Amino acid sequence: MKILIINAHLNYPGWSEGKLNLTFTDAAKAFFTERGQPVAETFIERGYQPEEEVQKHAAADLVILQTPVNWFGAPWIYKKYVDEIFNAALATKVMLVGDGRTRQDPSKQYGMGGKMQGRKFMISATWNAPRETFDNPGSFLYGGKGVADLFLPITSNYKFCGYDILPAFGVFDIYKHPDIPRALEDYRRHLEKYCL
Repeated sequence: MKILIINAHLNYPGWSEGKLNLTFTDAAKAFFTERGQPVAETFIERGYQPEEEVQKHAAADLVILQTPVNWFGAPWIYKKYVDEIFNAALATKVMLVGDGRTRQDPSKQYGMGGKMQGRKFMISATWNAPRETFDNPGSFLYGGKGVADLFLPITSNYKFCGYDILPAFGVFDIYKHPDIPRALEDYRRHLEKYCL
C-alpha cells in the first residue's frame, strides 16, 4: 500500500506555526514506514506542481489530509491546492472523467465519474473546539452535527473521484486542554483500525 500525506498547515508566526500538524504528519509517516509502506508527502505551503500532485494521488492507495481547522475549515491554501490539482486531474482524466452522468445511461448519477475506486481518503485534524461540541444535540454551535458534516466540502471532492471516505481523526481542545501524548496513541490506534 502506498500513502500520500498532505500537510495543509498555513503558518501564522507567533500564533500557529505548524508544530502540532507536523507532529501528526510525522506520526503517520512513521506508522506506515515501520510497516514497509512507501509514503509520499506534500507540504502545501512549501510549494507543489499540480501535475506532480495528480501523479502522487494516482500512485497512492491512501491519501491523508493533515490540517488545522481554521475558522471551521482547512486553511485557504488547501482550497487553492484542491482547485489546481483536481482541475489538472479532470483535464488529464487521470482521477475522473466528467461528473459521471451520461445520456446513454440515466442510472449514472452526478458524482459517479471517478476512476479512483478502491482508494481511500482520511482527514486528520487539529481543533481548538472540544470533542463534546460535535454529535451533541445540546451544542450551541453545531446542534448535533458532527465532524463529518463540517468536512463534507472536503470529503465530497474525493468521493466525487471514487475514493472511499474513512472516519476522520481529531485532536481536540488543543489550546485549553491539550493531551498530545494520548492523542498520538489514539492516532496510532485509529490508523491501525481504519488504514491497514
